[in-house]
Amino acid sequence: MGVKVIPRAARVYVGCALLGAAASVLPALRPDAATPWVTVALLAALYALCELPARCRLLGRATGGSVPMGTGSFFPVLLAAALLLPPAAAALTALPGSLLARVDEPPAGLRRAWRAASTALAVGAAARAAEALSCARALGHEHDAPDFPYALLPAGAAALTFCLVLTALDGGIRATADGLPPRAAWRGLGRALAPHAVHGLAGLMMAVLWRSTYGPVSALFVLLPMYISCWVFAQYHRERAAHQATIRALVQAVDIKDRYTRGHSERVGHASVLIARELGMAEERLDVVRFAGILHDVGKLGVPTRVLRKDGPLTPEERRVIELHPEYGHEMVRGIGFLGEARAAILHHHERMDGSGYPYGLHGDEIPEFARVVAVADAFDAMTSTRSYSRARPVPTAVAELKRCAGSQFDARMVAALVAALDRHGWQPAVTADESAPTGPPGGNVPPPRAAEAARGQEAARQQETQPEAGRRPEESEAGRRPEESDDPEAGRRKEAPVTRSRGRA
Repeated sequence: MGVKVIPRAARVYVGCALLGAAASVLPALRPDAATPWVTVALLAALYALCELPARCRLLGRATGGSVPMGTGSFFPVLLAAALLLPPAAAALTALPGSLLARVDEPPAGLRRAWRAASTALAVGAAARAAEALSCARALGHEHDAPDFPYALLPAGAAALTFCLVLTALDGGIRATADGLPPRAAWRGLGRALAPHAVHGLAGLMMAVLWRSTYGPVSALFVLLPMYISCWVFAQYHRERAAHQATIRALVQAVDIKDRYTRGHSERVGHASVLIARELGMAEERLDVVRFAGILHDVGKLGVPTRVLRKDGPLTPEERRVIELHPEYGHEMVRGIGFLGEARAAILHHHERMDGSGYPYGLHGDEIPEFARVVAVADAFDAMTSTRSYSRARPVPTAVAELKRCAGSQFDARMVAALVAALDRHGWQPAVTADESAPTGPPGGNVPPPRAAEAARGQEAARQQETQPEAGRRPEESEAGRRPEESDDPEAGRRKEAPVTRSRGRA
């Protein structure tokens, strides 16, 4: 994978965050500042040591790859710093660990700089909130017992401030780096960071033990159970990664088997996410709808290769075999629990709003929501992808066709969401023609989902279904006809049946 290009707006945003972080820590570096350097160094080293296991390959192999990792695993150390230190000194403790943190995507330097800046700003703000509520007095001095009921207030305020600042900063970077609208950029971040609010209590326990007669060593006992819980959480992520590897293997198998649609599954997954995000779906559902788009044609593994690659018209029997691929796919993924709603989308993505789809002929809202999303994404990529036997339609032409078919074949709400997403993000059609594929009659007989025809065309299609012609293919219509016949979506329709196909790239 190449290095992701970071937009200029995002780089400026990171630069501003770095300047803010520098301003936040500078007071601690002044010669006349009474900075408790021993405490700063110990807490900074402790936080850095907590982050190191995620980067240690030897330890990763020894634990089967299940080492605690990820932002937030050891925030209690930072919150303890916010309760024990002045704001500028507390912000300093976040820098070494953040700069050493594991980064999985390029550019690593910029991402580490962003994490260091955002974490320092959040810790500094949390320390100011605790200071405003007289946290030092509540914790007591030397051997004084802490005022526990009152100490909970500054600890809670510090944890809440920490999470709010991180949420605001992370939403800003998502908006500038990914071009998301504000609502979408901040959606889900609060829920993701909310569990870290309880770290305030752990941070308070660390701070109290730190000031006790047992000293800093006793504070390590707070981290031990947290480290174990992080290990359990890492096991969950390891299992999820195994599921995702299975999905990638299935998609690769489909792409190899049906050479005419290579990359289609990934694109359909990407378009499905664009639609879902525009509809305002919750963040946790976006992964599921992406899986639905990626796996929508996995059932083609159960269709004979000779049928998928056949050059020329399908027989009625071959057409019936191809129309079984949604049911094959549903059976294949039935045991993958985390797919959730994606399984219904795989089964029903060829249903049509007017009830003329397959496999069950569902109408309107009877069709699962994810299936309606994938149907639009599938048809759009089918029309805008170049094959060895055809050229892609321009995006505006494909959009016009989707709009024309909204309400009869496609859910109008999903079509409108895709149009809005394309206006915001654009779309780069991909050339997926197989160089070794024949350039003569079309192959790849699981064709682009057909767009619904006008009332007269729909009636004609139903009549053809009752009297199938030898050359008819599943899902013939404006979206299903071969693009080279005409650039005009209203002209040059095939009299034979369409070529149904579903494939995509996320």
